[in-house]
Amino acid sequence: MRASDAERESVVERLREASVEGRLTLAELTERSEAAYLAQTRAELAQLTADLPGADSVPAPRPFPQAVPAPQAARPRTWVVAVMGDAKRDGTWRIDQEIGAVCVMGDLTLDLRQAEVRTREVDIAATCVMGDLKIIVPDGVDVQLSGATIMGDKKVKVLEAPLGQNAPVIRIKAFVLMGDVKVIGDSQAKPIKRSLRDWSEWADRRRLRSRSRLDGDLGAIGDRIERRIERIEDRRRRRDPR
Repeated sequence: MRASDAERESVVERLREASVEGRLTLAELTERSEAAYLAQTRAELAQLTADLPGADSVPAPRPFPQAVPAPQAARPRTWVVAVMGDAKRDGTWRIDQEIGAVCVMGDLTLDLRQAEVRTREVDIAATCVMGDLKIIVPDGVDVQLSGATIMGDKKVKVLEAPLGQNAPVIRIKAFVLMGDVKVIGDSQAKPIKRSLRDWSEWADRRRLRSRSRLDGDLGAIGDRIERRIERIEDRRRRRDPR
């Protein structure tokens, strides 16, 4: 049965809830959300939540909330600091509050791809003075970079999701003084090790289909080369019957 837009949005909302519960990393949330928007049938949507609680069927579309309650109190920040040195935060780590990143005459790298994001959005307050701050995110997220820059540079090189998709949000407010802040996606960074996933037979079929198409193209090229060689050999035999 064909999936509706409302069913796709409902699956994306379930994936967000699973991420807040610590069941999905930011990279997995982004990949599955993108796959949900590309899914054509309800069976394909069901594959995306097959390893999550309550995954018996595609959830019924939910009405969007009319208002979001304001937070009761501001949460403290998780600080990552590099002063006249290098610091890196990557791998599996938990994000349940705003991140404070300080880089003074040093290099600081934040890799969010395998992080367990327990909040609806990722907020980063960054200060970079005569240093370099690199933030690595999955391609397909919505990056919102703001703040002041004085004799420095801020760049975003991320393949963002198409307009209209409810992609994970990374909000960065950066103050830069004679430094650089770069936000890059998977396509610009060293790949992370990905485990085998049996949640997405649909994705596996897409990969196999692409691989078969590539093999077919290579086979066709090989056939053309063989025919070309046969024609050349045939001309040689005609010129020299011996």
